[in-house]
Amino acid sequence: MRAGAPIRAVVWDIDDTIFDYATADTTGMRAHLTTEGLLGAFGTAERALARWKALTREHWARFETGEVDWEGQRRDRVRAFVGEALDDAEADAWFTRYLAHYEAAWSLFPDTVPALDTLAGTYRHAVLSNSSLHNQDRKLRALGVRDRFEAVVCAAELGVAKPEAAAFHAVCEQLDLAPHEVAYVGDQPDTDARGAVEAGLTGIWLDRAEIGGRPELVRITGLDQLPPLLARDTRFGAPETFR
Repeated sequence: MRAGAPIRAVVWDIDDTIFDYATADTTGMRAHLTTEGLLGAFGTAERALARWKALTREHWARFETGEVDWEGQRRDRVRAFVGEALDDAEADAWFTRYLAHYEAAWSLFPDTVPALDTLAGTYRHAVLSNSSLHNQDRKLRALGVRDRFEAVVCAAELGVAKPEAAAFHAVCEQLDLAPHEVAYVGDQPDTDARGAVEAGLTGIWLDRAEIGGRPELVRITGLDQLPPLLARDTRFGAPETFR
């Protein structure tokens, strides 16, 4: 990033950054498994949820590397979870039933709207997500914040995912800004913050769980810390450094 270059836009991750994905996923899957009569097959709800989350990470990684497409990773997750060779239509139907429960549990983090409100008059805003535009645009509209973002850019349509530089550059191009004029905020230290830095943006790791241990990254533990960070840090064109 160019020294002293001002940040003109904030680009956001969605899931587990502004949207409480983990809670919605856990609540939705618990309700879904109860309805499907599958909880007993895993012994406890906790084991079932742990298995689903592990499979989500595994098949999401395959999607991020281009090994499988968006629909494929979702269908493979379902097949592995239920332990049956479901055809595409059956896997899609199972996932659709899960989505009904998941979407009923959607909510923003409490600090999301206050942060967006505080930053609204100073910075432009956009989204870059390793998901699909259909899913994320619909989610943002349901949560009442779609109009906060000039652009919503997603990996499924791009054909490339974070942490690849091309994904970050695509959203910069949508905003007609150079990478050094853009800050990226996300909950993953490598996929989001490090990936953004390596692409020439300013990466900000939202470490809600306060894991720490990555001193090379700009880190916040809540979105209430983002406005003062942007206002005070010399990397964002201000006179003093936030620590």
